[in-house]
Amino acid sequence: MSKRAYNFNAGPAALPLEVLERAQAEFVDFRGTGMSIMEMSHRGKVYEEVHHEAESRLLSLLGNPEGYKVLFLQGGASTQFAMIPMNFLTEGKTASYVLSGSWADKAIKEAKLIGETHIAASSEADKYMSIPDLSSIEIPDNAAYLHVTSNETIEGTQYQQYPKTGNVPLIADMSSDILCRQFDATQFDFIYAGAQKNLGPSGVTVVIAKEEMIAESPKHIPTMLRYSTHLKNDSLYNTPPSFSVYMVNEVLKWIDEKGGLAGVEQANRKKAGLIYDIIDSSEGFYRGPVDAGSRSMMNITFRLASEELEKQFIKESEQAGFIGLKGHRSVGGLRASIYNAVPYDTCKALVDFMTDFQKSHG
Repeated sequence: MSKRAYNFNAGPAALPLEVLERAQAEFVDFRGTGMSIMEMSHRGKVYEEVHHEAESRLLSLLGNPEGYKVLFLQGGASTQFAMIPMNFLTEGKTASYVLSGSWADKAIKEAKLIGETHIAASSEADKYMSIPDLSSIEIPDNAAYLHVTSNETIEGTQYQQYPKTGNVPLIADMSSDILCRQFDATQFDFIYAGAQKNLGPSGVTVVIAKEEMIAESPKHIPTMLRYSTHLKNDSLYNTPPSFSVYMVNEVLKWIDEKGGLAGVEQANRKKAGLIYDIIDSSEGFYRGPVDAGSRSMMNITFRLASEELEKQFIKESEQAGFIGLKGHRSVGGLRASIYNAVPYDTCKALVDFMTDFQKSHG
């Protein structure tokens, strides 16, 4: 195989090479069936075994929290932005959101189409360069839930701790940092994540929720948009994205092999520390705009002295085999997305390139 790219794409993103090689080996003939898993019925025993393996592996990595269920849905986190208020924002209630960045803003805009919303805290005045202080969060008495976006991929911020909400359900969009570190899943009533960053390929969205929260959905919303539909049918009400679920199962196996969430977190902190160190020690050549206490372990954003110099950085990095280092079009700058599957050696190669670039252009 030719040399693999240094992949820092924000999503779809890098997948573990070991997982890709396993999938390649099983692609044409899965478990001796003479079929690819993409060719077989989702009602059949072979696929259902994979489906249930993925559910149980995910809960196992989270410590098997009692009373929680896993759903495999479609439509990405963006569909969840609408499904959540459709299912939980009942009459007389208010949907409460922490406005921490671009993705939180998108979730709020969808909720406003459904019903009454409330901004519990915001870092908009800081251009989203920090996570709002937890002590600033104000939850209304009639809150249906509090929604947080645990990691903002565009700005490069991440919660270091989560708010305590008492009897108000806590919902988290963990699309870009799920399973990157140890955390207590029982803090949350409902977690959701598009798979294409830390869990697998695009096509499947994972929900981890308290069963009591998703057992009954309003009957006036479309059947496919009710969480109860998917719970009662084990996420098999319609044809699931079977290959994506299979890949999620393989990625979860890989996380187990890496020492579970403790092992993955240790590796991620080492990778992030390597890149933040070169930014902080560059004497201003590289500038990390995010508040130090809100820095993301998954999406490292940084700037140079001018847009022209940033364009030169992108040009030279691409020539050197680096992919995906251009910042999101809405904010510009540079961004290295170092999800679980991005190897340490890839991050080390980036640091070496950044060092050489500073020598050449500093």
